Amino acid sequence: MYSAEPLPHFVDEYLAYLHEVHPTSATFDGVHLHDDLLEDFGRQAVEGRVRDLGALARRLAAIDPGRLTDVERREKPALENSIRSRLFELERVRTWERNPQFYADIIATSLAGQALFDYAPLPQRARRIVSKLRQVPRLVQAARDNIKEPPGIFVKVGLESMRGTQRFIDEDLPRAFSRLDDLHILGDLADASIEASAAIGAYAEYLEKDLAPRSKGSFRLGRDRFEEKLRLDEGLTLGADRLLTIALRELAATQEQFRRVASKINSKDPDAAWEKAKGDHPPPGQLVATAQDQLGELVSFINKQRIISIPEGAPVDVAATPKFYRWTFASMWTPGPFEARPLRATYYITDVDPAWSAERQAEHMRDFNYGNLWSISIHEVFPGHYLHYQHLRQIDSKLRKSIMFASTAMVEGWAHYCEQMMLDEGFRKNEPTVRLGQLAEALIRLCRFIVGIRLHCEDLSVEQGVRFFKEEAFMEEGSARREAERGTFDPSYVLYSAGKLMIMKLREDYKAKVGVDYSLKKFHDALLANGTVPIGLQRELLLGDAGGALLE
Repeated sequence: MYSAEPLPHFVDEYLAYLHEVHPTSATFDGVHLHDDLLEDFGRQAVEGRVRDLGALARRLAAIDPGRLTDVERREKPALENSIRSRLFELERVRTWERNPQFYADIIATSLAGQALFDYAPLPQRARRIVSKLRQVPRLVQAARDNIKEPPGIFVKVGLESMRGTQRFIDEDLPRAFSRLDDLHILGDLADASIEASAAIGAYAEYLEKDLAPRSKGSFRLGRDRFEEKLRLDEGLTLGADRLLTIALRELAATQEQFRRVASKINSKDPDAAWEKAKGDHPPPGQLVATAQDQLGELVSFINKQRIISIPEGAPVDVAATPKFYRWTFASMWTPGPFEARPLRATYYITDVDPAWSAERQAEHMRDFNYGNLWSISIHEVFPGHYLHYQHLRQIDSKLRKSIMFASTAMVEGWAHYCEQMMLDEGFRKNEPTVRLGQLAEALIRLCRFIVGIRLHCEDLSVEQGVRFFKEEAFMEEGSARREAERGTFDPSYVLYSAGKLMIMKLREDYKAKVGVDYSLKKFHDALLANGTVPIGLQRELLLGDAGGALLE
């Protein structure tokens, strides 16, 4: 028996539910109804979530297909996969039961969202942080209760994240609210911070001294779970073996192009050319200023070459990465698409730690050579993540607008695609070191594609992954290790390259369909007008291509 519920009504209620149970993500969506809450991952709450999602799946299945518009008929399977994906994560992947970093990231990003985004007066945001801090011991206790047999690598990374989160509470939060002059709120903030920090510190000590020595769990998803995750999250039905074949093919082609470009710098020794290019980087401590200078040139090129529309929006700040997030090279923190007004976004970039040795500082900066840095700024800001968010603000459909329905392949694939696309369109075309930097970034993402599959579907070790990144993507030891370790807890990092390749295929198919009416700007504007939905749905919306191949 079908129901007469309109699909948009279901989307409204499903999204409201997701915002309620994921208050941190709601903040990053620009919805502030639950800003005083932290997520609840007590076992009862997780079991309740499984029941709720099952009920939502049955309710969606009961909607009368005869009442759906053509667009809604295309959207409904993506909604079904969204629910199944969340159930799959809770019941089969069970990150909440395996990885302490999961809890550290919730705490840190939840607090950072209130500290960084100026969506409300400072006292109001401070009160919400006080409320969140008071819930930290409950969330830490859930981590202690839930995580019993984690992989050792998860404990290692989780311990680093917990300590980084503790430093963020102890050091960064007071600085973030240094302009606050309400002594009552400041007192509450100090008391709540002490309590939260103590809970995290005690858990970190437990991880190090108790859990770490007996952590023997496997980080591997296994082939079946890995393939099912890609199918539910992205609609990607190719098996791991076929994906690995594609990744190896693209790696070989990109390495050959890398050598050809390097030979323009040093025809006798391309490897030496890259070594020399890596030595040309900003001085330690100057990454932020250098990246800030790059943004204006990128905007000018995008407008001159008619690459994509740039909607009006708030400016972008560039700043040093907060300590709790220093496992990333760079990141873009953009206020959510549902914000009532444009708010300032921040492009974070990870400079050296002054406490590092001179040797480690030099190694770190070599991966921020000028060629790489251009690609990073393109990826994170123009026309990558930041511009993508500005287009989200223009969308009316909640399904396409909300980050709660975002596809990693679309979000990260778009940003990675932009790195190559901008240079293909002529950006700094007479500078082989810039192309070399773009290709170096492509090699890293392709190594993620390969290492991620082999870590989870084969028997590749983290140490073998480190060597693969060093040998095949020419990375430094510390950066290669960070990449290989990330693959254990973030299997979706295979989707940077996969997403880029899917977008490139979609562009060529779109060009063939529209013929003489094609322009790059029209394609990009049409693509981002559909938000961050999975690329399979993008194909249907742009091409009417139900079931077309995402990747070949």
